[in-house]
Amino acid sequence: MKGFADNIEKLTEENNNFRQVLYTGQNIQLVLMSLQPGEDIGEEVHEDRDQFFRFEQGTGEVRIDGVANQVSADDGVIVPAGALHNVVNTGSTPLQLYTIYGPPEHLDGTIHKSKADADASHEHFDGRTTE
Repeated sequence: MKGFADNIEKLTEENNNFRQVLYTGQNIQLVLMSLQPGEDIGEEVHEDRDQFFRFEQGTGEVRIDGVANQVSADDGVIVPAGALHNVVNTGSTPLQLYTIYGPPEHLDGTIHKSKADADASHEHFDGRTTE
């Protein structure tokens, strides 16, 4: 297995897709995200998976079970399984981030160019990994 090795900061900052799955392992998944000003991921709960967010550019807010956490470049946030959460771009530029799910959430190779594309899709991890 070769795994994943690349400049994650550069990839994140250059990403223009709402969501792009970069790598899917059996127990972990790496996903790039870009939220436009005023855009959010949408409130969600992952009952069986933890999630880590790392912010590279922009400003926003991560809400976890009703608690608002202000975020900007270089911040990291962990959302434990079972927590209601949302990420909102509160700034005037794109909010560039990557997220790590454990275990995976999305189909390997998923690309949603916009939030509308993501909202229209009902895909979920099917057990197929990158390798």
